[in-house]
Parts: sequence; structure tokens; C-alpha cells
Amino acid sequence: MRRTGTTRRAALTAAGAVAAGTVLTACGGADDGTGPESARARAAAAAATGALRTAAARTSAELLARYDRVAEAHPGTAAPLAPLRAALREHAAALTAGGGAVRPAAGSRTPAADPAAALRELAADARRSSATHTRALLTAEPELARLLASVAAADAVHAHLLTELAKEVAA
Repeated sequence: MRRTGTTRRAALTAAGAVAAGTVLTACGGADDGTGPESARARAAAAAATGALRTAAARTSAELLARYDRVAEAHPGTAAPLAPLRAALREHAAALTAGGGAVRPAAGSRTPAADPAAALRELAADARRSSATHTRALLTAEPELARLLASVAAADAVHAHLLTELAKEVAA
């Protein structure tokens, strides 16, 4: 005949489950996200995201300034560069996200005298910009990381297109 009621094994299992539940609940902490530590953490995260956005926007603005200088120095490249320049303006605008225009750093180099060489230099600049945006992904919050990934991919495509354009101009 089988025993009915509570066995010692069932009682010990139930007691262990209750104890584990109590310990896990106590380890959860009382931080509901409204304390001063949480506010400071959110402010620090927002400041870091803002700084990352500003740096990324400056990278895109500097690349756009180099595109503009090449188009000025070599008017024959202005038409093929126009759609790429428009895309870079959009990248910079998306990265500033209403924070205003970011000015590129002064003192960039003068484009090469040969249009093909200037386009190859521009392709190298686009590759560097892509790499910079890609490195920034490591510390970006998810929404900004998606934007940076898109901008990095676009810069990589620009580098390819500029390399092909340099070949056409040289021929």
C-alpha cells in the first residue's frame, strides 16, 4: 500500500524551493530606476551617447568637406560626386539628430592636382571614415549602433564607387 500525505522528501524539496525563492528575491535589490544612482547612470549614458554622436557627425562632416574640396578643385568630378555628397549630408544630419550642424575641423589637406589621384585619396578617406564608424559601434547604444552601421556601410560603398570613378577619370 502506498503512503499518502507528505513525505520527508517532498517536504525538503518544498522547503528548498521556498528558500531559493526567498534568496533570489532578496538579491534583486530595491533599485526601481528612480534613485539618484539610476539618474546619474542615465545622465552618464546620455552624455556618452551624445559625445559619440557628435564625434561620428564630425567624421561625416569632415569627409563631406573633403568631397566638396575635390569637386571645387576638379569641376569635372562635381557631377559624379553630387549623389555621394548628398548622401553624406544626410548622414551628418541623421547623426546630429536635431543637435545642429557640426563643423568639420579646419586644416584639411588640399586635393591632389590630378583628378584620378584626388578621387583615390577620397576613396581612402571614405574607407577611414567607414572604419571609424565601425569602431564606434563597440560602445554605442543599440539605436545609434544601427545608424553607425548604416553610415559605415555607405562609406565603404562610397570608397568602392570612388575607386571605380578614379579608374574612369584616369582612362
